[in-house]
Amino acid sequence: MSHVSTPPSADGATSPRGGGRGGKRDRPRGRRTGRWILISLAVLIVAVAGTGYWLYSGIDGNIQGVDIDRAIGDDRPEKLPTSGQNILILGSDSRAGANAALHTGKVSGARSDTALVMHIPEGRRQAVAVSIPRDTLVTRPECTSATGSTVASARRVMFNSIYSQVGPACVVKTVEQMSGVRMDHYVEVDFAGFKDLVDAIGGVTVTVDQDIHDTSSGLDLTKGTHRLDGTRSLEFVRTRHGIGDGSDLGRIGLQQQFMIALLGEIQRQDLLGSPVKAYKIADKLTAALTTDSELASLTKLAEFGRSLKGVNPDTMETIMLPVAYDKADPNRVVAAQPQASALWKAVRADTEIPESAKKSPATGGN
Repeated sequence: MSHVSTPPSADGATSPRGGGRGGKRDRPRGRRTGRWILISLAVLIVAVAGTGYWLYSGIDGNIQGVDIDRAIGDDRPEKLPTSGQNILILGSDSRAGANAALHTGKVSGARSDTALVMHIPEGRRQAVAVSIPRDTLVTRPECTSATGSTVASARRVMFNSIYSQVGPACVVKTVEQMSGVRMDHYVEVDFAGFKDLVDAIGGVTVTVDQDIHDTSSGLDLTKGTHRLDGTRSLEFVRTRHGIGDGSDLGRIGLQQQFMIALLGEIQRQDLLGSPVKAYKIADKLTAALTTDSELASLTKLAEFGRSLKGVNPDTMETIMLPVAYDKADPNRVVAAQPQASALWKAVRADTEIPESAKKSPATGGN
């Protein structure tokens, strides 16, 4: 098994490490992962604050907006008075259109490689993020495509395929149907959009403890420390066959660790210390963003970011949706019951998530 080493946090903790199927996996250290999710949003807000209005107006149009409410309609869970804010965050891996030139492996199209449901309780400081593995088999509800056509419901669909088959609104609807939780906002970050950002800051440094050779993503790294440019960074976040058992469970941690290294590089270089540097970061980040139409401007994003200021990132917890290996296809996972139902019930009711709901058979939980 191979993993990325990242610098320890202030409390001396190190990043979560994945393991192969059949072995016991270390439990993800959700608090630090949650901290970096919020810091990612804070980086954008701070970068915008450091620019002049003419710079601001020049990048405000970078953000793409999706009218989720119109696409889904009324077939949605009820918005409960105590439900706080629920945000679906997708890390997509687009390999179509202009991004096709960035593709180095054998996979085409677009996938939602990383999915997090961030739950921010009303009037509280502690938040929770639920990570949904991309290989999870789910029931896709009937959806409306971007062209307006109706796509029939389907069972045993791989979660990450919904994005490419029907679009982001259907991903939101699928998550709402499987969880019973109403999503207030949608934020998508295109991994391919980070290529220019990584190149603009001069690369990102990662350390691996074993050789990684993945013919699918194109990544070829020897054991040790490497400075990755934009193209190799894309190979890195796309890698799955070169680590662990080749499943998605290892890649989730790998992508989180890369984001920590990237944000650490921005901090180390003090790239937000001047308007010119801040503009460069804001320009690249906004070019990689798609949000629901209510957040699709820098002003609205900044307002939303300020509304989160009461949330303490150090107390935020990231929990992987409890999953078990599918009996018919061991290369896929399904939501483990009754753990998954208990997890979503706690999110809906805005109550503390029981420890039993955090245990995942596919990652060594009981």
